[in-house]
Amino acid sequence: MRSTLISTLNRGLRLAVIAATAFGATMPSAQAAFPDKPIRIVVPFSPGGGTDLVARTLGAEMSKDLGQPVVIENKPGASTIIGTDTVAKADPDGYTLVVSTIAHAVNPSLMAKLPYNTDTDFAPVMLIARSPNVLVVHPDSPYKSVEDILKAAKADPGRLTYASQGNGTSAHLAGELFKYLGQVDIIHVPYKGAGPALTDLLGGQVDMMFGTAAAVGGFVESGKLRALAVTTAERSPALPDLPTIAEAGLPGYVADSWYGIYAPAGTPPEVIAKLNAAAKKAAESEAFRNRVQPEGLMINAGTPEAYDQYVRGEIDRWAKVIKAAHITTN
Repeated sequence: MRSTLISTLNRGLRLAVIAATAFGATMPSAQAAFPDKPIRIVVPFSPGGGTDLVARTLGAEMSKDLGQPVVIENKPGASTIIGTDTVAKADPDGYTLVVSTIAHAVNPSLMAKLPYNTDTDFAPVMLIARSPNVLVVHPDSPYKSVEDILKAAKADPGRLTYASQGNGTSAHLAGELFKYLGQVDIIHVPYKGAGPALTDLLGGQVDMMFGTAAAVGGFVESGKLRALAVTTAERSPALPDLPTIAEAGLPGYVADSWYGIYAPAGTPPEVIAKLNAAAKKAAESEAFRNRVQPEGLMINAGTPEAYDQYVRGEIDRWAKVIKAAHITTN
């Protein structure tokens, strides 16, 4: 009888182990170690621009550390709102990220209503890098300096045009600040990304562009575009021979460009930490530096908290500029 009881207990134990094993096999994938599938980085611009370059170069390096593919998805349009909104509404699991730019900081001041809340719908991951915008023209352009452009714009208001990669982008804000401080009328022509904007600049359909260094650097180096000045407060180490716009005739002019990563709000802190570590390692890698530093990018690669503080400062700074200059998205 004792042996029968032991046999029954052993059988029950075996069944319990089998049941537990089966239960474990059906546990949700959220219990698996992050990441266990590809990660998507949304670029809210068309392919071919500076943001796209930064995202693809960073993503390729991040995938080595994370052990999963990092897929770049371009979702241009509506001043980056379409792509950004996709991430705001994505599952907060770390598998959908967005590369943000100055547009993220200025859209709340430019747009009467956004489909997301800039303050509460995103979790900061990392500020990747900052860079100057570069005022560029076609090599056959008659404008060889900032003063040339200012003189032409004052002589014939509303005739000159400048391209940007979209409303609310760094190029747009750089151009509007140029107009405000120079007291000139230059027509803004927005595109769905730096790629198509540069195509029309190269083709002579627009007169100038305040392009990111990452987007225009190769064209300047090859002689397909002429660079006149940088938009930062100090000269760029990558373009030391170019004056700042402030030096060239507009005192007080400063308009940086920058790139960062956000995840949806509610993404677990441990996932954010892992993404931050991978992004930091990628941004500081030799491959990333070699690709972006010659084009003027200054790598930051800090903490999520530092990125959050930086963007909040940008939101406040540009809100004052936008209000004072009466900048609109028209």
